[in-house]
Amino acid sequence: MVASGIPATGNPSLEFDASLVRKLIQLGPRYTSYPTADSFSDAFSYRDYLQTVVGLRTRGGMWPLSLYVHIPFCESVCHYCSCNKVVTRDRSKAATYLSYLKHEIEMQGNLFAGMNQIEKLHIGGGTPTYLNDAQMGELMAHLRRHFRFASDFDGEYAIEVDPRTVTVERIHALRKQGFNRISIGVQDFDPDVQQAVNRIQSEQDTLNIIRAAREACFRSVSIDLIYGLPKQNVITMAQTLNKVINASPDRIAVYNYVHRPNMFKPQRRIDEDDLPSLDARLNMFSLCIRRLTDAGYVYIGMDHFAKPSDDLAIAQRQGRLHRNFQGYSSHAEHNLVAFGVSGISAVAATYSENAKTLDEYYERIEQNELPIVTGVKLSMDDLLRRIIIQMLMCNFELSIDSIELAYPITFKTYFAAELDKLHELEDNGLVTVDDEWISVTPKGRLLIRNVCMVFDRYLNTACEAKTGGASAKTETRPLRYTKKI
Repeated sequence: MVASGIPATGNPSLEFDASLVRKLIQLGPRYTSYPTADSFSDAFSYRDYLQTVVGLRTRGGMWPLSLYVHIPFCESVCHYCSCNKVVTRDRSKAATYLSYLKHEIEMQGNLFAGMNQIEKLHIGGGTPTYLNDAQMGELMAHLRRHFRFASDFDGEYAIEVDPRTVTVERIHALRKQGFNRISIGVQDFDPDVQQAVNRIQSEQDTLNIIRAAREACFRSVSIDLIYGLPKQNVITMAQTLNKVINASPDRIAVYNYVHRPNMFKPQRRIDEDDLPSLDARLNMFSLCIRRLTDAGYVYIGMDHFAKPSDDLAIAQRQGRLHRNFQGYSSHAEHNLVAFGVSGISAVAATYSENAKTLDEYYERIEQNELPIVTGVKLSMDDLLRRIIIQMLMCNFELSIDSIELAYPITFKTYFAAELDKLHELEDNGLVTVDDEWISVTPKGRLLIRNVCMVFDRYLNTACEAKTGGASAKTETRPLRYTKKI
């Protein structure tokens, strides 16, 4: 029996309607960027990026920066994984990668000299803690040589951690190296589920790492879970949720597993007969919402929950929540500079993506060039649609007047086709639309992607292409910046 029309007790502005979700659920972009990565083109080059940074300097671009560093290595492969990774036990490969990474950091540091104040850093992967303690210390020291970091109080410095790769002592070392936020991959505590996805992870060891992060005074501890994995059911999910809630992390992300073995080779090792049915997945999702909100967590959006005292929840209440390649953020729209294989930078009105393979990444840097292979310059239409999607994803509402004040358009005319589609969603109870506001309903918040997709010109053009219109690419792969998509 699938739960339907269940209000989230701890959050009356959220309602899970299983029949509506089943009717309207569809694959779509997570909108950590707009346009999405599959709209990038190799027509955008390293030189375009250089011109963008020069233009930023000319305009006096003294706003703080965000940095992302991608460490692609893992010791073993998790069968559900869809991120850009290199599975190897040859530690010399990490040393080689670090030498090239340091060169890229130096080149970017020189480009941003004089406007290199950092308020946010995120190190992801792969498994960032594949680097040993000395290598991580070396990386952090090199970043600090080329960029000016805000104080520990003012800055947000995060790292993703696989509990299987660290000790309690390593957690304390990471804190001393400057990290003040930590994201810990759990996925599921059930041993049968862990066996099915090749991620054997001791419950006690994981809880010890969470406790160590508290003792080391990390400002925020985040836990990642996945529902829809093989061997999972409502009972195992409830048991995992109980253990996670008892550990009391500041943030909890509950990702939906998407099985696409034709695109991601590790997923071919999963027995499809072990995957839960759609009804079982919906029941697990409903359970997650109910248990987390009953435990006092606030629904931030998509698949993220946070304690009311967490920076994300505070930013949401104050209307300054932001979304970027790492997901939701309490920091404003800083320019993002990314390092490492497959890293995506967002500088001024551009996106630029690094080479996706180690060989091409190394080759570009050996030529003393940044390893940028694709990107896009945003048009005025892109910028307009990006801010609309951003507001909907973060605030669940959009002031039409605010858009007309910021852009030289008449909303009803410019978005006439989109408003027609919104009225269809309105008939399904996802949104309300009037002359001044577009508001996402409590039922619609769990289907926010459907609402945002209405404004995605690239996606809609691709749909038209199937019926004889112009062609365009859509996002058919997850963005690499979060490990568990």
